[in-house]
Formats: sequence, structure tokens, C-alpha cells
Amino acid sequence: MFLLPGCVSKKKQTMRNNIVTLKDSYCKAPKRYNYNSSIPSYNSDSILQANSHLKQQFTEQSILILNALGTLDEVEHILQLKKDTSLPAQVQVLQLKNIINSKITIALTELDAVAAEYDCEGERVSQMAAYIENINSSRNDKMILYSIVAGAATSVAGSLVSSQALSNSINIGGGVLGAGLGLATLNPKGKKVAFIHKRNILRDVWEEKLLSPNFPPFVWYMYTEPHFSSKENVSIISNMKERWLHYHFNDDTLAAKNSVLFGDGGFYRAIDLHNRAAMLNQMQSATRTINQNFNYLLLDLDRMILK
Repeated sequence: MFLLPGCVSKKKQTMRNNIVTLKDSYCKAPKRYNYNSSIPSYNSDSILQANSHLKQQFTEQSILILNALGTLDEVEHILQLKKDTSLPAQVQVLQLKNIINSKITIALTELDAVAAEYDCEGERVSQMAAYIENINSSRNDKMILYSIVAGAATSVAGSLVSSQALSNSINIGGGVLGAGLGLATLNPKGKKVAFIHKRNILRDVWEEKLLSPNFPPFVWYMYTEPHFSSKENVSIISNMKERWLHYHFNDDTLAAKNSVLFGDGGFYRAIDLHNRAAMLNQMQSATRTINQNFNYLLLDLDRMILK
């Protein structure tokens, strides 16, 4: 079956259009929000010591979140009002609780927004990886077909030639051609694609610095305060960076530093795209787990109000 030049050209144009569509991120927010750039204090030991009297009502993580949200004053006021059983005092307690709940809701929506972008980016990158793999697979199928045809043609030609020397030459040439086509299918690099990400939501994590407006300061605080990590004395992103270095770069720091994954973009192979998708999905999961801390905070807050 032969394809007309017009059909081939149209196929290539479609391919280019698909790649361009996937290159341009549709995951970033349509409007940039100017968050307050100040990050909550990391002096957690002093904060916990100064508020040690709250440990009867709250976990250490809850106290640190309340401090980060700027709601410790409301909590202290509620504790004072709890001593007064009058109706006005009870109403004021509920008003203060609403202020705290409002700030918790904003923080949770910030976490959800960041997790959603990680999820969307992961899907977008996986789409590109699958697209490139399909192109590489199609190329390999053609090489295998050509190899079979070359082998069959060599066998037929060899049987039709009476001269032994000429027959041997044909068989050797056919063998070399078949081997060359076979090796072409084993090309580990395959087709590459230009993939640009000026807004690189992995870069800040890798650098462990808030270099861009990719993250709300509160979310960044949750990422970088060790008290919210499952690994003692190591923040969420430090733990994540350690795992990336080990599993994706075989502990080769230089290879990681020069990787296309943490820059503005470049030429990606399918395996690079799969690695990027895996990292994005891991950060999405890590962001989702922070919600557990808010669950405990809300339980502690209700318990304090009802007690």
C-alpha cells in the first residue's frame, strides 16, 4: 500500500498540530493571583513553646497551622469566652470560629488548586509520552516489515543466481541489511519532541526555593516545614527530592542538575516524559496528604468549642 504525497504531508501536519497543542500548557490558571509573598515563620520550636498551654486542645501540627493562618488570637479569645456561659459570649465564640473556619477554607482551596495543577500537568505530560511512543512504535513496525521483506528478497535472489560466489554476496548483503534494520528497531532514544514549560512546577521543589509565583506561600510553608512530613526532621519536598535523585537519577546529582526536567524545557524522549509525569503525580499525592492535618485541626477545634 502506497501513500500519496498529499496524504503523507497531511499526516505530518496533523502530527505537528497535536504536538503543538500538547506543548502549550492548558493547566495553568487563566488569571495570575498576587499572593502575599510572606511565608509563615519556621521558628516552630519557639512557637510551640510559647503556646504550650494549647497542647491540651490541639496537636503540635494544629498549633503550627493556626499560627501560619494567623488565628491563634481567635483561639485564645475563644478559650477566655468559654468561661462565660452567657448567650452573648456563646454567639461571639461562634463568630470567632467562623473567622477561623474561613481562613481554613481558603488554605484548603489553595492546596486543592496546587494539587489540581499537578494532576492536570501529569495528564498532559502522559498524553505527550503516549503520543511519542505511538510514533516510535509505528516506526519500529515499519522497520520490522522492511527487515522481513529484505530477508525474503535475499532468499529469492540467492536461489535464482547460479554463481555460488554471487549468491554468497547477495546473502551476505541481505544479512547486513536485515541486521541494520533490526538494530534500528532497538534504538533506545527514539523520536524526541520539544516540550516547553516556562512555568515549571517541579523546579521550585527541586531547588527547594520559592523562586516563582507557582505556589501560594502557605502551601510552600506546608511543603517545607518538617513537622508536616512523615519523615522526621525532613520536609516534604526534601524527602521528595531525595527520592527523585535516587530513583530517577541513580543518585547522580550532576545528571539531575542538567536534566531537562527542571529547566524551562527542551527536547524530551518518551522516558523523560514518563519520569516527569511520575514526579508530578508524586507531588500531587504529597499535596493531598496535607489535608489530613486539616482534618485533625477541625476535629480539635470542634472538640474545644463543645467541651
